[in-house]
Formats: sequence, C-alpha cells, structure tokens
Amino acid sequence: MIYCLEDDKGIRELMVYTLQIAGFEAQGFPESGAFWEALQRELPQLVVLDIMLPGEDGISVLRRLRNAPETAQLPVIMASARGSEYDRVIGLDLGADDYLSKPFGMMEMVSRIRAVLRRSQGQDAQDVLAAGEIRLDRARHTVSAAGQEVALTLKEYELLRILMENPGIVFSRDRLLQTVWDMNFSGGTRTVDVHIATLRTKLGGSGDRIQTVRGVGYRLV
Repeated sequence: MIYCLEDDKGIRELMVYTLQIAGFEAQGFPESGAFWEALQRELPQLVVLDIMLPGEDGISVLRRLRNAPETAQLPVIMASARGSEYDRVIGLDLGADDYLSKPFGMMEMVSRIRAVLRRSQGQDAQDVLAAGEIRLDRARHTVSAAGQEVALTLKEYELLRILMENPGIVFSRDRLLQTVWDMNFSGGTRTVDVHIATLRTKLGGSGDRIQTVRGVGYRLV
C-alpha cells in the first residue's frame, strides 16, 4: 500500500490511478487528518508526501513520522515545487528517502518509488529481471539479449520493464500508454504498437517472447 498525501485533487487522483495500474495498492489523502486516521488502521509500504498542504504541512508530517517509533523507518518521498531548495534540504535532513520536484512525470514517480522500496527492503539482489535470454538490470538501467547489450530508448526500456515485472499478465494498449507516457501525452495507442515492434526488433530472436493478444494488448512469456 502506498499513501499519497497531496491536496490537489487532480494530481492526487492521477497518482493513485498510475500506482494502481503499475501494480500497487494506493490511497490518496487531501490533508493530514485523514492520513493520520488511515495510518492507525494500516501502515503503508511508502508515503509520497507533498510539502505544501492545508493545515499541517509536509515538513511537520515528516517530523512526526520520524519521531514515532512505529513509523521512524517508513520510506517517505517528498514532493514540492521545482526550485524550493530550502524545503528540499529540510526534508532530506529530517530523513526523507527521496525528493520529487513538481511538476513530475508519473513514470518518474513510479520509478523512484520502486527504487526506494528496493533499498528499504534490501532487495538489491532482485534488481536483475530475466525472461529466457533477456536480462534487464534495474539498478544499472541496462538490457541484454543472448548475452549482447541492447540499446533501448527510455520508453522502450519502460515498456520492457513493465512486461518483465509482470510475466504472463496482459496489458492493454491504453494501460501501457497511461503508464509509460507522460500524463499530457496526446498520441494514440498506435504509439504503443510502434514501440513494441521496435523493441521486438532490437531484442532479436528473444523479441518473440513479447506476444500480441489480439484485440487486447501485449504480454511477456
């Protein structure tokens, strides 16, 4: 479970939606009161915490989290307007695990959450994903097929990573478009097809592991 404490309704709903289609459970809160109530019921894996909040601000929330024994080690990613260096320094000094500068892309958020969770849960050994002769190293951001390194664009890499993290799961074109591309991207689902075709070509014979599910989307086997 990921908790998102963000007062902007549109941003908050998009964060929760993106996390859900990326495979996480997520819940959003517009202010700290509802957040503290939820924390009593369930301790999340991680909190994405906006600094500028009505009432109790994010810095105060972070300080309370770090001062309570049960949440002292809870991973927290702070979010604030780009250029707020003072807030960033204070947040990191108080023990924030990472920092997002607004406006940020949804895939950047998901990638940072995954990275913080891997560090906090000691999962470095699981950084390398494998499917047949395909190897994807999340820590080094590299891909190889049949022992040869494959140069991918960022979007191709993210598409492959999502499919490799969820083997056998069918992803619709719309879901991949929402997850991998920027929230303001205006292209159609044909964009996904073009990137998948290029990805298959670059992976050579291993590209056949990315299967088309007619009328639905794609999966990796």
